[in-house]
Amino acid sequence: MKSSSNDLPGADCCPAAASPPAWPESPGGRDEALAALSKALGHPARVAIVRQLGATNACVSDIVGALPLAQSTVSQHLKVLKEAGLVRGEVEGPRVCYCLEPGALASMRALLEEL
Repeated sequence: MKSSSNDLPGADCCPAAASPPAWPESPGGRDEALAALSKALGHPARVAIVRQLGATNACVSDIVGALPLAQSTVSQHLKVLKEAGLVRGEVEGPRVCYCLEPGALASMRALLEEL
């Protein structure tokens, strides 16, 4: 993830995680983890959201402003990405800001390399 300026909305919304997400040790568990991550990225809007969050942390309103989607649609896509462990959100007053989960894409890359 690229660093973002503290002047940007949501720039400080996601403090560093204590540890990267843990993936199952067994091959079958890793297959299930990879399938779940792939499913989460299986929609072009979610890929666009991950790309945007890779460039800078963003609040829902920022993502809505950058994509031709309604706020409710963006929120639903963010929910899917969050449940898969790819992003996390922090409440900042009345807003929720999101960032990529540190290490999640690297973990997914490692799971893909096992294929």
